[in-house]
Amino acid sequence: MPPSPPEPTAVTPRQWRHGLVWALLSPLFLGIVPIFAKVAYSVGVGVLTVVTFRTLFAAAVIWLTMLLFRRHLIRSSAFAIAGSMVAGGINGIGSLFFYASLSRIDASLGQLINITYLVFVTLLLRLAGQAVSRLTLFRLGLILLAIYLLTMGSLGEPDWLGVGMMLFAALTYAIQLVFSQRIMLDIPAPTMTLYAVSAMALVVTAVWLLFPSDLVIVTAVGWQAIFLMGLATALSRLTLFLGVKRLGSMQAALLGVLEVLITVIIAITWLGEQLTAVQWLGALLILISILLVRYERGVPKRVDWWHVFWRWLRRGRNP
Repeated sequence: MPPSPPEPTAVTPRQWRHGLVWALLSPLFLGIVPIFAKVAYSVGVGVLTVVTFRTLFAAAVIWLTMLLFRRHLIRSSAFAIAGSMVAGGINGIGSLFFYASLSRIDASLGQLINITYLVFVTLLLRLAGQAVSRLTLFRLGLILLAIYLLTMGSLGEPDWLGVGMMLFAALTYAIQLVFSQRIMLDIPAPTMTLYAVSAMALVVTAVWLLFPSDLVIVTAVGWQAIFLMGLATALSRLTLFLGVKRLGSMQAALLGVLEVLITVIIAITWLGEQLTAVQWLGALLILISILLVRYERGVPKRVDWWHVFWRWLRRGRNP
């Protein structure tokens, strides 16, 4: 049998407020990352170069910070470190699709599609706890209609490949978000951030080594954008896991809606992007689907994914 998780301790009002602050800071950092990616693309930096060195910079920032100020948090159990790296590896795969998508579609459209990870979070929690409800299916239907409006309502030709890659990135982010809540019963948030981002760096670096690019052609503006992406990524992951630890994956995910608002505002004012009336309708449908989560019943707040996996294995062996 897999190891049983420790019983979660009650969160005090002060800890809850701190978790709220961290969960609100995470979308602030995440919201500006796609803007820097667009800047890097505009000066000719390739997708794999952006993804790889942004993640390497983020990992370097976190390792340096931990070595200087939180060295005692580097050590943890093999079980917790392995879980953190699995979550980070999943997110690393998703980041490849996320930034490949941003090279094809606008940052504002990409973030509106990426926010569907909230629905994936609800679906994953519900699948682990009980059958899918009619409300969940209705919310998924709204999301599908919204994605159609966001894509077909664009001024240019719809890019379904870019949309599909962003949806896959949203799914992997949801998996990491839900999985991380279980892992952090055994590990502090900074420690999980360290190993999750390190695993992300290993995954994307392995892909870059298979398809290396010429770094000499990257301009100073490109390196600056990539470094700022790495810094924002490090801060976003730390604040995200701190928020999940105090609030849970569902509440932290709901607060992540601010990420879209930040990206859309900056993309419109700085990059000159625009949304059509049909796309705004699609954005409204996404918001409605997200807000309907308050009416979901029976969605578990915490899922022991090790026991879910163990039950799945036993069913496979004894059909």
